[in-house]
Amino acid sequence: MSVTVRLTVAQATVEFLAHQYSERDGVRRKLFAGCLGIFGHGNVAGIGQALLQHETAALAAGETPGLPYVLARNEQAMVHTAVGYARQKDRLQTWVCTASVGPGSTNMLTGAALATINRIPVLLLPSGTFATRRSAPVLQELEHFGAGDVTVNDAFRPLSTYFDRVSRAEQLPSALLNAMRVLTDPAQTGAVTLSLPQDVQAEAYDWPEELFADRVWHVARPPAEKSRIQAAADLIRDSRRPLIVAGGGVHYSGAEDALAAFCEATGIPVGESQAGKGSLLHGHPQLLGAVGSTGTTAANAIARDADLVIGIGTRWSDFTTASRTAFQAAGVRFVNVNVANFDAGKQSGLAVVADAREALESLTEALQGWSVDDGYRTEQARLWANWDAAVEATYHPGPEVTAALAPGRLTQGTVLGLVNELTDPRDVVLCAAGSMPGDLHKLWRVRDRRGYHVEYGYSCMGYEVPASIGIRLADESRDVFAMVGDGGYLMMPTELVTAVQERVKVIVVLVQNHGFHSIGSLSESLGSQRFGTRYRFRGQESHQLDGGTLPVDLAANARSLGVHVIEVHSRDELGKAIQVAKHAPSDGGPILIHVETDPLIHGPDSDSWWDVPVSEVSELDSTAAAYDTYLQHKRLQRHHF
Repeated sequence: MSVTVRLTVAQATVEFLAHQYSERDGVRRKLFAGCLGIFGHGNVAGIGQALLQHETAALAAGETPGLPYVLARNEQAMVHTAVGYARQKDRLQTWVCTASVGPGSTNMLTGAALATINRIPVLLLPSGTFATRRSAPVLQELEHFGAGDVTVNDAFRPLSTYFDRVSRAEQLPSALLNAMRVLTDPAQTGAVTLSLPQDVQAEAYDWPEELFADRVWHVARPPAEKSRIQAAADLIRDSRRPLIVAGGGVHYSGAEDALAAFCEATGIPVGESQAGKGSLLHGHPQLLGAVGSTGTTAANAIARDADLVIGIGTRWSDFTTASRTAFQAAGVRFVNVNVANFDAGKQSGLAVVADAREALESLTEALQGWSVDDGYRTEQARLWANWDAAVEATYHPGPEVTAALAPGRLTQGTVLGLVNELTDPRDVVLCAAGSMPGDLHKLWRVRDRRGYHVEYGYSCMGYEVPASIGIRLADESRDVFAMVGDGGYLMMPTELVTAVQERVKVIVVLVQNHGFHSIGSLSESLGSQRFGTRYRFRGQESHQLDGGTLPVDLAANARSLGVHVIEVHSRDELGKAIQVAKHAPSDGGPILIHVETDPLIHGPDSDSWWDVPVSEVSELDSTAAAYDTYLQHKRLQRHHF
């Protein structure tokens, strides 16, 4: 007869999660670093009580809690923190996030979408209304006119890679086991949601003791079929101008060294997606940098004439393909190496379903003795040298640029350049939305495989501050520089308080340009004249937002949250501020560097395109002209069949 333990559903959930591990290549790790949460009436007496009981028992025994709790300030933000942590850990570890009924839980929807789009594991525990319905309708309950079993938590279904609602205690073990299976699946991972009705959380049940034993989940490295490797090798041998597009799968499989060895042996150049940036480190002879809409001129020139494109761990987003205009050679072929069959089948390419490292090692062996010709290597070096010179000129603008700047302002390129040059190679740069992700993709020189972290699957404004906390918690030996514009900062500065609370040292570089820099530039290019993108008073005569600059003091705002703030007004002051931040105590909490930039001075162009539709008819001459340009680009779009 098996031994049972009487616990509530919430207590059993916490106890189970505290004993889960992931393992890859023989290395075992705690699957969950802890639980981020905000309590309300839906979870304070359920998951909240369970976490308190768990921590109290562990500390009383002189042990570290298996699932420590961290109080967050915003439910969406705490999911971003978990995602930042999980990505920095190569998706082998993550956090649990708990929220109360109704708005607390639905606040996590944006985070769930971001995690699933980026294929990052995170476990969400949204609280639900009463399963018994005895008190219905309760506070914050959705009454659906057409179905009695629908709750707001059903909104998580399309945003989660796995969703379950635990309406009875008996359902919990299967829900938890399925959740772990998906979280540790390299092909299907993303947000996993277990909806827990508030009454069920507090319900007691007799659980088999073995449910709470240590459980290790193996993270697989599926090898490629030999026939697929041979077919890919044959296509490569027949090509004259091959190009690799490295995606996030290179990092998640730890395939950077395998990629470097493959490129050195074959001479095949590499362009990088946002998630794949840093797959080769700055200075590698086959590195052409970013590819696509925010790419380098070097990578995009090679891409334009490539006769074979080898995607490794990329999901082929529109930015990577420049909205299907990047690859223009007649008869261009594709090979897609991906652990997910869904992504391997894109671009009508030869699908090699496998772990990136396993596939690269097999391809290197299959292609022994083969290399691109010397002329192709020389072309790569020439194109890269030209681009690198453009980056240097952006990092260190000449007097003709600096003379055009208002007093106290810098260019965004100068800011990025100083941070790049004055940080350690192992430090992490972080961004998600606005104009900076594009500039970072083009300009940042990556010197460590984990040194670049731009969320560009969902490009979520507000991701930067909470994710920086997750990255720092994942590796306290690295400083984290969160690059954020004033628009993104205003979306979600609240987790700075969490960083103060936990004494987490993150360095936020707040670039103030008084508006939405990226969308302002896009609006202008599409003939919409930066309408609605600048932070201005409404003009008394024009009745539009074209008046004076708003007297908003974001530096004072950060200080009010308990953050150490450094305001800078020159290149020298910025350099000193970076050094001060670098030498600050590791447990001293967050530091914010406030700098103003000119949004009208841009970095070097990618010589590429991004498909954003323009109005077909318009009374504005600027829009009509933009539509003519749009049609010219549309003619270059190709569907690769």
